[in-house]
Amino acid sequence: MSVSASVHAKAIELGKLAVQMTSRAGSGHPSSALSLAHIVTCLMYRHMRYDPKDPWNPANDRLVLSEGHAVPIVYAAYADLGGHVGCSPGGCACAGTLKPADLDQLRARDSVLDGHPNPAEGFPFFDAATGSLGMGLSVGAGLALAARRDGLDRRIYVIVGDGESREGQIWEAADFIVDHKLNNLSAIFNCNNQGQAADVSGQQSAERLARKLEAFGWNVASIDGHNPEQIAAALEKTGDARPLAIVAKTVKGWGVQPFLKGNWHGKPLPEKELSTAFASLDAAGAALGATGAPALQRPSAPAQPARPAARVAAGDVAWPPFGDAMKTCGLGDALARNALATRKVYGAALKIAGDLIPQVVCLDADVSNSTFAEIFGKAHPDRFFECKIAEQNMVSAAAGLSAAGYIPFVNSFAKFISRAYDQVELASISRANIKLVGSHAGISLAADGPSQMALLDVAFFRAFTAVPGDDRVSPLCWFFNPSDAVAAYHCTRLMTAIRGMCYMRTYRPEVPLLYSPDATFEPGGFGVFNPGGDIALVAAGYMVHVAKQAAELLGKQGIRATIIDLYSLPVAAEKLLDALRRSGGCALVAEDNYGGGLSSLVAEVAAVDGGVRTAGAICRRIPKSTRTAEEILDYCGVGAVQIADQALSLLRRPVS
Repeated sequence: MSVSASVHAKAIELGKLAVQMTSRAGSGHPSSALSLAHIVTCLMYRHMRYDPKDPWNPANDRLVLSEGHAVPIVYAAYADLGGHVGCSPGGCACAGTLKPADLDQLRARDSVLDGHPNPAEGFPFFDAATGSLGMGLSVGAGLALAARRDGLDRRIYVIVGDGESREGQIWEAADFIVDHKLNNLSAIFNCNNQGQAADVSGQQSAERLARKLEAFGWNVASIDGHNPEQIAAALEKTGDARPLAIVAKTVKGWGVQPFLKGNWHGKPLPEKELSTAFASLDAAGAALGATGAPALQRPSAPAQPARPAARVAAGDVAWPPFGDAMKTCGLGDALARNALATRKVYGAALKIAGDLIPQVVCLDADVSNSTFAEIFGKAHPDRFFECKIAEQNMVSAAAGLSAAGYIPFVNSFAKFISRAYDQVELASISRANIKLVGSHAGISLAADGPSQMALLDVAFFRAFTAVPGDDRVSPLCWFFNPSDAVAAYHCTRLMTAIRGMCYMRTYRPEVPLLYSPDATFEPGGFGVFNPGGDIALVAAGYMVHVAKQAAELLGKQGIRATIIDLYSLPVAAEKLLDALRRSGGCALVAEDNYGGGLSSLVAEVAAVDGGVRTAGAICRRIPKSTRTAEEILDYCGVGAVQIADQALSLLRRPVS
């Protein structure tokens, strides 16, 4: 009897499990899962080289399910193979062997089987959370980059839905994969011709997708996605310098098609209909000659290789003193002039990180001469990945690199990183160790105008800082907002040492040093200048310099203002409260962005105590182009004079 018959038999067995687990969960996507029954069977039982008992083996081939809602068919195969689950290779509370009986716990609160792929919840066969469609091909690109850098002969497979191929990120990734010649990646497009509400557009038909991929420079194989021989022949294509795309025509609800009528999406069958569905699958198997077929034989698992490129404990690395680092990176003259932009110092610090830590890599979106990531790129060209103007692909590719043990720094204008907020959120679900750096933050870049200005990023990233991560102590994301060169250097150092996502703002204007070169910084810390004043002016980043000017104006009127620099979030709240109490119990927060950021944070901290009055000076109109930073700050209501006036108004406000 042929291998094809055995593939059909296994596909039917897995299809039954997918239908049953979604029915018992009361939700899920059995029809999408069934469309992938043969492809997943061929991959996981015949072609992928991996050890289900050791999903962390760096030699394993990897599967990224971009079409995340179809995950029940992968769960079914992994349980059938007795795959290991758990949050870490060292063992954890959820560790063990997944069995078919466990599949009935799909989507249960205490189960590792989330409704969409989620490795952080204990399913390590996957490398990244997916389900917000369009991101998986980029994650696969990051994994492929890592495998090539590590010299590992592992293949990356990515399953992409035809409907999600409408997403622009798919084509950002398609370009990037060709640009970087990642022929160790195979993309499989599941073309079942149906989306959620209706059929997919003709632009996403199998034929049109094949032509698009060919035009993008891919080696394309068009197949019947339920024909084991065609699937095998396509998967065995090797030797081409181009990446491989398999365009597979499939049937949504295959084998249960008469009962999953029409465009059946995201709905399980009632349990009372399971026997009918199973009979339908058995009938499909009989028609294909699957009855009595022998069990499939898996290829041998890969041997455990020598560990890839050296990984060092980033938190234990000794960094050079600030002044020495600036001179080493060509910024000695600027330091002597006492005029350094934080974006330039970040580039220098990133280069130092690359010198010290081999797993630090850098991705930039065609602005490295503005973010100053070019300093790293010139020093470490083999670890610098140009992503061009495609920020969504860049963030998801970084998540893939992180899953392979790298520390990716992701750079663009802070405004343009906002295009990838969905990708950032999915990376946080994966607990990805990525470091995002947005330059030209706030409004101080002035002349370029509002289309280049980030005014929402503080509120967005601050929201992550309020949510504890896996250790229930560290947040999902640390937020850094350095005000001068010394702070920028040390905040970059802190980001390399932190295990988890970080975001840092940098700025265009050159500013003088506020901190001494030997100042110390810590996550959750803040700086205090002129302590014990009548009022605290709270700020971060460039606005600390503006607050300092406002304090000088207040001083001329006999009012002593303390400056509090919130360079890191989440802040140590009790220490901040103490500093506010020591500053007259009165705080004005000055920001170069819209609301929901630092002023809201300080108000929340103060509300716990009730003894501190607060107010916020934020941008209260849409910015425009101006010739200088001072002009745009005044235009938006956050110039030094306006901050001083608001501070006076707050001091004069009667205490209730």
